Amino acid sequence: MSSETIRPSSHGAGVHLYRPIAVPPPAAAGQRVGPHLPGHAAGESTRQRPPVIAAIDQTGLKWDALLVCVAGYILTSVGRIHQLFGVLGAIHLAALMGALAIGLWLIDTRKQRQSRTAFCRTTRLAGLLLAWMILSVPGALRVGNSFDVVFDNFIKTAVMSFVVVASVRTIRDVERLAFVYLAGAVVYSAVVLTKFDLGSGDAWRLGHLYYYDANDFATYAVSAMPLGIYFLHAGRRMAVRLFAAAGLVVLTLGFVWSGSRGGFIALAAVAIYVVLCFSAIPLRWRLSATALVAVVLFATASDQYWHQMGTIASDADYNHTAESGRLQIWSRGIGYMMDNPVLGVGPGNFQTAEGTLSPFAERQQYGVGVRWNAPHNSFVQIGAELGFPGLALYIAVIASAFSALRRAGDLSPALTASLLGFVVGSFFLSLAYSEMLYTLVALAVGLRKVSRADGAPA
Repeated sequence: MSSETIRPSSHGAGVHLYRPIAVPPPAAAGQRVGPHLPGHAAGESTRQRPPVIAAIDQTGLKWDALLVCVAGYILTSVGRIHQLFGVLGAIHLAALMGALAIGLWLIDTRKQRQSRTAFCRTTRLAGLLLAWMILSVPGALRVGNSFDVVFDNFIKTAVMSFVVVASVRTIRDVERLAFVYLAGAVVYSAVVLTKFDLGSGDAWRLGHLYYYDANDFATYAVSAMPLGIYFLHAGRRMAVRLFAAAGLVVLTLGFVWSGSRGGFIALAAVAIYVVLCFSAIPLRWRLSATALVAVVLFATASDQYWHQMGTIASDADYNHTAESGRLQIWSRGIGYMMDNPVLGVGPGNFQTAEGTLSPFAERQQYGVGVRWNAPHNSFVQIGAELGFPGLALYIAVIASAFSALRRAGDLSPALTASLLGFVVGSFFLSLAYSEMLYTLVALAVGLRKVSRADGAPA
């Protein structure tokens, strides 16, 4: 008689999956026959322990309508695909995908997608951050600015981040959405390369693009590159691997055209992490993928590009000397935070503070123009606009997402590198409320959720 028997296990509507259930061998002569479960001696009472239930193998679950809509949301909110192709913008694809995803999730009754599966420390911290933003609205310098940022923008981002976490059923689902994130970045870069030209002089690099500027795009590209490395090695089909290889080339070309110094620092940080810590992929693959990016970068970067990168640490750079340079802006931003430590100046009001509270604001009464600068640092942005509590919550969300990725499967190092690329790049950009960040956070939390469900170490 076989030592295993097969019993059906129903999971979800109409899905029957099978796992082997251990059956004890026949008893020896004179031996007492009794319950025998893993972890119990023969004949030991099981009343004090619940039976061990094997993890359900869900790797066969395919794309469904909800996952397709979530993928569409990522392509539109992060990849801005509806702005790349005008015909998609006419049908308001971003709003349509988001609304459909929320509606489909609300009517989905399967256990893997219940709201409780998405509640964890990271999502609770993100909820607290949203609540603190709402509290900051009434006392904002310009209430209208804050109202638009919170209720016309960030609340949608927060809700969809939660839906992304709730929608994933398996590690395969997280892989699918991570591939969509990569594909969106590759398509964006390809369109930029074909529709924008570089000039001479000050036009040697890309300027304002679709939704993103060149610096934002560089951070987007860097955050997608680790996913390209992952699928180049772990893609389930040859077509996926070939796309990942071509995608790395396209992303690197777009990255070079961006001419972003902050992006260059982010890329260096990601490359170091990939080579030293990307343990899920053999070292030779990591080195090969990193070498591919490096070869494309060195082969296509102009002398002007390297001259620009050489000014990163220069004391003569405008970021060090000009009142509209980053260091001066950051210093003033810290001042706004110190003057408004609890609720800040209000979401979306950093530029208003520059035009009304900065030491240079009084020039306007004499007819002298004053630049209403963006914060150019996501941490300064949050601290100035939401005060110290808002800054603490923002840091806690990011730290919790990194923590969720610890020992969460083979995809974990890739998402860690992607999140690292975003954090380093956003240190020089105003991306505190961006869909890019909260999509990566959602993928991190979703991976932790399904890794635990599938019995992987967490």
